[in-house]
Amino acid sequence: MKLVWTRPAHADRKKIRDHIAQHAPAAALALDELFSEKTGLLLDHPDLGRSGRVPGTRELVVHQNYILIYDVVSNLVRILRVLHAARQWPPTQR
Repeated sequence: MKLVWTRPAHADRKKIRDHIAQHAPAAALALDELFSEKTGLLLDHPDLGRSGRVPGTRELVVHQNYILIYDVVSNLVRILRVLHAARQWPPTQR
């Protein structure tokens, strides 16, 4: 298995880290390390997360406030988004 962070997921991760780092730099680093640790588990256990709300995706709760949205295609685990648990997902269509 290979792990890939998509651009939107990478941007989500950076935004979360930067936001938390404004008030708690150590907590921001610890959360970012948790993201790496949990995504690493997906390499050996790609079905670890629950079925996603968007067809073809899976969701892994990595922290009480953050969910990784990912999919598995062949030998590739793609991290699609990193979302705060309070966010609407999937986004509502207008």
